[in-house]
Amino acid sequence: MLSSLPPFVLFFVGAVVIAFTRGTARKVLILAIPLIGGLNLWYGVDPGLHLQFDLLGYTLTPYRADKLSLLFGYLFHLAAFLGFVYALHLGDGAPEGSVAGEVGEDDIVGNASAGLQHVAAMVYAGSALGAVFAGDFITLFIFWELLAISSVFLVWARKSERSYATGFRYLVIHVISGVLLLSGALMLAHETGSIEFGHVGLAGTGAAGWILLLSFGIKAGFPLLHNWITEAYPESTPTGTVFLSAFTTKVAVYALARSFVGTDALIYIGTAMTFFPIFYAVLENDLRRVLGYSMINQIGFMVAGIGIGTSMAVNGAVAHAFADVIFKGLLFMSMGAVMTMTGRTKGTDLGGIYKTMPFTAGLCIVGASAISAFPLFSAFVTKSMIMVAAIEEHHYVVWLFMLFASAGVLEHAGIKIPFFSFFAHDSGIRAKEPPRNMLIAMSIGAVLCVLIGVFPTQFYTLLPYEMDYHPYDLRHVVTQLQLLAFGALGFITLVKSGVYPDEKRAIHVDAEWFYRKAGPWLVGIVGRAVTRVDVYVRSSVLEFVGSIMHGAKRTHGPVGPLAKSWPTGSMVLWVAILLVAYLLFYL
Repeated sequence: MLSSLPPFVLFFVGAVVIAFTRGTARKVLILAIPLIGGLNLWYGVDPGLHLQFDLLGYTLTPYRADKLSLLFGYLFHLAAFLGFVYALHLGDGAPEGSVAGEVGEDDIVGNASAGLQHVAAMVYAGSALGAVFAGDFITLFIFWELLAISSVFLVWARKSERSYATGFRYLVIHVISGVLLLSGALMLAHETGSIEFGHVGLAGTGAAGWILLLSFGIKAGFPLLHNWITEAYPESTPTGTVFLSAFTTKVAVYALARSFVGTDALIYIGTAMTFFPIFYAVLENDLRRVLGYSMINQIGFMVAGIGIGTSMAVNGAVAHAFADVIFKGLLFMSMGAVMTMTGRTKGTDLGGIYKTMPFTAGLCIVGASAISAFPLFSAFVTKSMIMVAAIEEHHYVVWLFMLFASAGVLEHAGIKIPFFSFFAHDSGIRAKEPPRNMLIAMSIGAVLCVLIGVFPTQFYTLLPYEMDYHPYDLRHVVTQLQLLAFGALGFITLVKSGVYPDEKRAIHVDAEWFYRKAGPWLVGIVGRAVTRVDVYVRSSVLEFVGSIMHGAKRTHGPVGPLAKSWPTGSMVLWVAILLVAYLLFYL
């Protein structure tokens, strides 16, 4: 029975129910919904069209399943389950051993907004599932906008002035993305007569293809469109960040894999995404913002793989998306645990807490090893497919940039995150381990990072295309170990020599400057100019209308010529003259 229902239905109904439940009942529900939905998807749903109907001359397909959508469906159920395990403590009060209150950061624990976070996260996960199983652009648009509306509450749940401002900017950006999606879809429908959510590309689609690509690019974090990631993630609650890292960007990756496979522009856009965030991540002090830049870096590999377009590259892109949700989620969970227990996320404020949070530190190191692509960890068996595909298609320069970016990942995510969080200098903080549910969620993520890395063959069977790829060949293992060794040596050398930038309290200017500073300044200038033009036009029109009214009053007013009484004789005389004129000219 459940297999006939779109997967998002269970989540939306669940969101309504948990809004009216409390305590143990709510905890059972938020765990049961993704678990039941995931098992139903695994055992009860086969590829094919499961729901389709006609509306206004177009075919709507709210529920379509194939290997690509099923892979992301499994992923999103898993991500929702891990996120809700991580969020179980919300509403139970401040965790024992937390020192967050001592530094004035009570809001970050999130207990006051527990219900809001649970409901928003449930709708958010359901919207992501609705998007990946959508078979037409209209259905995709509906869930595309629901993603924006539901996820912004995870930012606002922080209940701080900065989170409200950030959330508003986040919402505006994603609503714009939705407007572009709808515009591109309608233009495409006008050109082709179809709204099917399938391959679009840029060739032969005119402006529609570019508009759709821009819409997807906003959510994927394309260069100059990426700052909503580095803004929203650090300002949301610890739980909110875990959910944000799992859904929005991966829905965008799915949309690109569905509609723009083999688009050359994506190769170079993705390569740029792998490259430029490294420099910002090195300088950034806020460790959750570092992970935001790392998110852009990892999505870059996926985008480039989709652009290369071979079966190996696309498999690598979607496999890396799957792995990224887990290891990036693990890193965000570890930083969220640190944030919950200490009230701090800046490298300058942390350090030495491995002494009292050893389990959290160890789990963070597992996530750091996974994202750095150490052998026996997940990214080693996923990212390598993209790089092999780049070599096979003779994109040697792209491969070199990816190689440099891989070394940068080790530096800013593999070393910097655990080093400055738990080791480095001793901050004097002695916080206890986070609540047990947080540790359980992180442990599950850590186990999955290892399982995917150790047993890749089983994981590869879920990918969209058949392939024969074996990541553990001697050349690949030796090359990756050399890269990691030289990357670690470079980090140690730079730190010991004092060349590596110190963690500082500073503001780093990024592309967000254009809409945070330059944008309001430009809007102010335009607004003042429009005001002056408006005043001039209004005064000119009023003056013109006033002159007409004055003339009419002068003619038709009480003292005007038309208001005077004329003698009867004069009227008779003029009537006679008019009759004579008529007779002369027409008879």
